Amino acid sequence: MSDLSSLPGPAEPATACPCVPGAAEPDGDSGRFGSTHALILLIAVLGLGSTLFLVGTPLETVFALLGGCGAIGAATLAAARGGRRLVTVIVETAVRSSTAAGK
Repeated sequence: MSDLSSLPGPAEPATACPCVPGAAEPDGDSGRFGSTHALILLIAVLGLGSTLFLVGTPLETVFALLGGCGAIGAATLAAARGGRRLVTVIVETAVRSSTAAGK
């Protein structure tokens, strides 16, 4: 067995988790969608699309899958931010475009 008593302890006490009742929320924009998140998602979409294309998936299917993923992500972000008006506009546009395509 190794002896862990020789390891140094933390320099200062850890802050309370914000999930604990009465704990303070962390400062900053740590819970918001930022440019770093957008960059990571862009790289993930480009990587997924390239991989699907390289394994022989038809381009129409790749675009449909990535478009569906983007629509789900946009709807999730809008709903999480309380953007009911934005969600209403998106749904209304989708319904109108589907009825126009059927004519």
